[in-house]
Amino acid sequence: MDFNVKKLASDAGVFFTRAVQFTGEKFGQVEKTELDAHFENLASRADSTKNWTEKIFRQTEVLLQPNPSARIEEFLYEKLDRTVPSRPNNGELLGQYMQDAAKDFGPGTPYGSTLIQVGDCERRLGSTQREFLQTSAISFLTPLRNFLEGDWRTISKERRLLENRRLDLDSCKARLKKAKLAESKAAAVPDFQETRPRNYVLSASASALWSEEVDKAEHELRVAQTEFDRQAEVTRLLLEGISSTHVNHLRCLHEFVEAQTAYYKQCHMHMQDLQQELGSSSADVVPNAFAGNPGNPGHAMGPDAASSPGVSPESALETDTLKIEEVQAPASGTRKAKVLYDYDAADTSELSLLADELITVYTVPGMDSDWLVGERGNQKGKVPVTYLELLS
Repeated sequence: MDFNVKKLASDAGVFFTRAVQFTGEKFGQVEKTELDAHFENLASRADSTKNWTEKIFRQTEVLLQPNPSARIEEFLYEKLDRTVPSRPNNGELLGQYMQDAAKDFGPGTPYGSTLIQVGDCERRLGSTQREFLQTSAISFLTPLRNFLEGDWRTISKERRLLENRRLDLDSCKARLKKAKLAESKAAAVPDFQETRPRNYVLSASASALWSEEVDKAEHELRVAQTEFDRQAEVTRLLLEGISSTHVNHLRCLHEFVEAQTAYYKQCHMHMQDLQQELGSSSADVVPNAFAGNPGNPGHAMGPDAASSPGVSPESALETDTLKIEEVQAPASGTRKAKVLYDYDAADTSELSLLADELITVYTVPGMDSDWLVGERGNQKGKVPVTYLELLS
């Protein structure tokens, strides 16, 4: 018990000495040992690495798991060293709902059969997403977390210890400076005319005491300097290891990009397969549902309309010979149509379209069934049927 009390008193004394030194430095009343420029650059680089790694880690978590409640749950299970319960993700859940709805509506109906196809695709997308999340967590998130919770904590601990060693060193320097100043005053030759003989003895005794105090302060300074140098070297080695951390994080970043590439590639393949299935099974139910590519003008009717899918060379010739400016709208038979996709006119006989706008359309004798005449205000021209949704 006596040992613990002494240790507690000693620790309290060290803490008080450091607090006094730190306060004096803040007010500019005492000197402060400065670290070399190379060490400061290493420390600044390490702080920047920690800050950006933390931001990248947090945002990657948000990207992979947008639900904050799910992230909190995963964090708690991880801290409790327990496995997170397996639950279906949003894609898998949507696919299951669609397939259940198909059973209720009847899998033999067009809507029910399509729900089954789309639901199966959504479940495959959900499974692909699950694999991507697992791969990304192992190859990217885990190394970043290990740095923040392992390497960086060690670096921070050693830097705090170095700061304490520096405060101790500067306190020893201040103590030695005060002791030398007091020794020089005590060793000053007294005035024989004004000083009593008794004071000679006191002056000599004080000089001896301060000389002993100077020796003690010099010894403590040497010890503090040795500990400071040793701790500075340890901290420097850890800070220089940040370069290895960058190399490791670079490798992890490449793996993360590869995982993303594989994930989006698989999703694209699943959606292409679904589009082909729906295009083949829905041809009779929803005509022109998957006809052409609205984003590719090469599939629209234009100068090379003879090579466009679904339009014969003869019909292209017929539309070429038709003069739009001579066409008149019939008294009856006009209809309203909604434009599904943007369309750029290939020549002056065609009418450019903007998605979601409404136009008036009608047919004229001699025009191919894949084309209609469209009117928008005073503008008139040929428009492809596949870009329209007839409303009335």
